[in-house]
Amino acid sequence: MQIYLDYSATTPPRPEAIATMQAVMTEQWGNPSSLHEWGNRSATVLEQARMQVAGLLQAPLDSIVFTAGGTEADNLAIWGVAHRYSHPQHLIISSIEHSAIEQPAQRLEQAGWQVTRLPVDAAGRVHPTALRSALRDNTVLVSCIYGQSEIGTLQPIEELGQIARDHGALFHTDAVQVAGRLPIDVQTLPVDLVSLSSHKLYGPQGAGALYVRPGVELVPLIGGGGQEFKLRSGTQAVASIAGFGIAAELAAHELPTETLRLIHLRDRLFDQLADVCELAITGDRRQRLPHHVSFCIRAADGEQVSGKTLVRQMNLAGIGISAGSACHSGKLAPSPILKAMGYSDRAAKCGIRLTLGRHTTEADIDWTAVVLRQVLARSLNELTVSQVG
Repeated sequence: MQIYLDYSATTPPRPEAIATMQAVMTEQWGNPSSLHEWGNRSATVLEQARMQVAGLLQAPLDSIVFTAGGTEADNLAIWGVAHRYSHPQHLIISSIEHSAIEQPAQRLEQAGWQVTRLPVDAAGRVHPTALRSALRDNTVLVSCIYGQSEIGTLQPIEELGQIARDHGALFHTDAVQVAGRLPIDVQTLPVDLVSLSSHKLYGPQGAGALYVRPGVELVPLIGGGGQEFKLRSGTQAVASIAGFGIAAELAAHELPTETLRLIHLRDRLFDQLADVCELAITGDRRQRLPHHVSFCIRAADGEQVSGKTLVRQMNLAGIGISAGSACHSGKLAPSPILKAMGYSDRAAKCGIRLTLGRHTTEADIDWTAVVLRQVLARSLNELTVSQVG
């Protein structure tokens, strides 16, 4: 029995997306910038996908800029705003951003920009008062992740966005983990820029989008033929974008029922592991992504089993989960997300994440809980034996 519980890393492309991509590659493979019939067919596919992705956000068609994924969308948001200015300004991000935001912020710092990283509480939440206090006269952009992929915590984006808007700063949110799992309405949400990724909502890898509120000006990252409203030059990956479009449309249609189903499964797994004292929940238990379960592993004697170890043991049992920290050059590094929440370096190596999806069943949840208990007990026992030896 194999169970995949790493849907925050990537989702399997749904059959409808695969079929759409195959049809496009077979019959509508033209360059959408070409004026002849072959180009027109491809351009029609492209605009259909734009309509479908826009529908997921309740956004106007001309506000959706297709990219190669969420990382590029994040970079376009940060650099697209930063390059508008001839002199360094002030940028605010949260201390638990994805590296696609954190690394551009570091590069801006090296170029003389002032960057403020908002602190989070023990549950990984940014307090609106922290944003108010951090704003300066030269703050031009605030970027705060909507749903954190490692700990599942949701941020108060509506309140944060309104604070930024009232100050006159642009507001960006990385909604890669949220889109298709929770409703997003950019008509009412005070956001200027929103990043999306196809492969997080059962579309193909290699496609993403940035919502750009009408009237917001960005400087493009890529020069060329001026595709995507002159914001993302290069011939569009029409087949992948078409798969993204159908996946977005289906996600929007299924959202009311699928969100509730995932919340039920998520809470079922939390409940079944509630008495395992070696598992401490990370992230906000209530303000949380509907599909997300995460823990920090701790042992009664203070020794700890790394998240990487548990991932390998669960994989041997046929269950795919992920560690909450990154591996660099073969060494497990402390998670910067957990460290920002106040965890020690030692504890920040011990995060695990189980994320659920369309194919997850109650039986999967029940079996995973049983196996995780057994694997954790065996790992802790082996740790004890090695210490005695």
